[in-house]
Amino acid sequence: MYQQVLDPVAHSLAWSSLIAAIPLLVLFVLLGVFRLRAWVASLVALAVALIVAIAVYGMPVGQAVLATSEGAAFGFFPILWIVINAIWVYNMTVETGHFDVLRRSFTSISDDRRIQAIIIAFSFGALIEALAGFGTPVAVTSVMLMALGFSPIKSAVLALTANTAPVAFGAMATPILTLGTVTDIDSDTLGAMVGRQTPILAIFVPLVLVFIVDGARGLRETWPYALACGLVFGFAQYVTSNFISVPLADVVASLLSVAALVVAVRLRRPIASPVTAHALAAEGPGGADPGAADPDERPAARGGTDASAAPGREAAPGREAAPGREAAPGREAGEERGGTAVLPDSRAEVVRAYAPYAIIIGVFVICQIGPVKEFLERATTIVDWPGLHLTNTAGKELSSVAFKFNWFTTPGTQMLVAGLITMIVLKVSVGRALRAYGATLNQLKWAILTVMAVLGLAFVMNASGQTVTLGTWMAGAGGLFALISPILGWLGVAVTGSDTSANSLFGALQVTAANQADLSATLMAASNSSGGVLGKMISPQNLAIAAAAVGLDNREGDIFRRVVGWSLVFLAGICLLSWLQSTAVLSWMVP
Repeated sequence: MYQQVLDPVAHSLAWSSLIAAIPLLVLFVLLGVFRLRAWVASLVALAVALIVAIAVYGMPVGQAVLATSEGAAFGFFPILWIVINAIWVYNMTVETGHFDVLRRSFTSISDDRRIQAIIIAFSFGALIEALAGFGTPVAVTSVMLMALGFSPIKSAVLALTANTAPVAFGAMATPILTLGTVTDIDSDTLGAMVGRQTPILAIFVPLVLVFIVDGARGLRETWPYALACGLVFGFAQYVTSNFISVPLADVVASLLSVAALVVAVRLRRPIASPVTAHALAAEGPGGADPGAADPDERPAARGGTDASAAPGREAAPGREAAPGREAAPGREAGEERGGTAVLPDSRAEVVRAYAPYAIIIGVFVICQIGPVKEFLERATTIVDWPGLHLTNTAGKELSSVAFKFNWFTTPGTQMLVAGLITMIVLKVSVGRALRAYGATLNQLKWAILTVMAVLGLAFVMNASGQTVTLGTWMAGAGGLFALISPILGWLGVAVTGSDTSANSLFGALQVTAANQADLSATLMAASNSSGGVLGKMISPQNLAIAAAAVGLDNREGDIFRRVVGWSLVFLAGICLLSWLQSTAVLSWMVP
């Protein structure tokens, strides 16, 4: 049995907070400054968290180890269970050559890489976030971007940066529904409040994606398209969350945003740019992006081998033209393989290329239907983690000791079902599918270790009281708490990798602090979730998923340094918005 202590160091919250923050500082310094491999940095930070929990907070060794084991188990199920099956589906499409067809289809919408980045990383990623969440959009969109010719590291950075504005409404608004449960505030009210914060963020995300792809020139040439996509997404997210359905906010916003972007491109194509309009053809296999800062800024290999496939695996070759026959008009030189032109893909091939993603969406939508979801929930079991006995400072048992096995409602199992259906549609044999699954596990081996270590770290910090110490200390800021409230959510997601977990951790604390400072409880709780979405791109869990997906194992530190600045800039904006909404300036925005 262990009862949490909030101020173990000289009975001072301030001093205790400094000690409680050490494991996080160690983790991010090892990643960002010393460039250690993510799994090494995570294990070192976990060891530091255990030392702090045992030596400073007085947590029994057995309880600390059990909390670590529960966190590691949670890291595998449901989180890694989702990612493994998502990457498996992708690897099957690479194995059969259908991902190449999908790439060419996306290119037909626009050969401008800046537009492609917005469509895939932002709009399509938001749809995957809405249906699955938990790192799935980062895994899927990063490899899609690589297939279009983006460099591995840029693909990862784009996928992580885009996975922000949709997160609060991800997995059919699971973070907001959880926030409503822990705060006793109606989830529709919370959803409406979040829907008056993240849509503003959504306006700027596509603009940042364009800047990441092509710098200031990209903004000058394509800002109307990026702005149109962001405005439509933000407006749709606001309207849906406030007046239609909170769980459907991202679904509606993602579909309308991509429709708006496609219409805009059809009406007027972006100004051609040397690194965009014909970049795939001009660069050639292995060619570097103009202005690249390092050797990693190279597009994925095209034509023969898909660089995002499992090591050693080659994408199936396309259909070659008969001797002397030319490729279809508009097909770029980069679409040739071995000097032989490739014929345009048939409609049936294009349909099969899109089929896995249509299947995924269909399976997830069906599983969200009320009666179906209730039926699947019957198999869910909740067990107390063996030997783990934790209470908070008031002596009440912590809910974290209960482990939930939601066998059929977890997106991971639903992704597995979608993969099995994909096998049939793409005519993948059982043996071939099993080999692809084995290759997927090998591809993700370091990510699996990293995620399990990070979740072990998070559970130890939560169980011992380190995280609550940090939150309680920040909650003592009085009226200024409205300014720093989003930082709590950001910190929670940076540690756990999940907006849902951050809301569970700090939701009630936000309400308590709001009441003490005479602030809106609804605003502060919503700010926790809105700030949390910006911690996802720097979470070691998501960094590991992105790195593994694009084949940059042990390069998480490099990705971290490229996204942390955007995370902090966006966080500053949400903090300012939260503070203004607590004052007479924007208080009219609070429902």
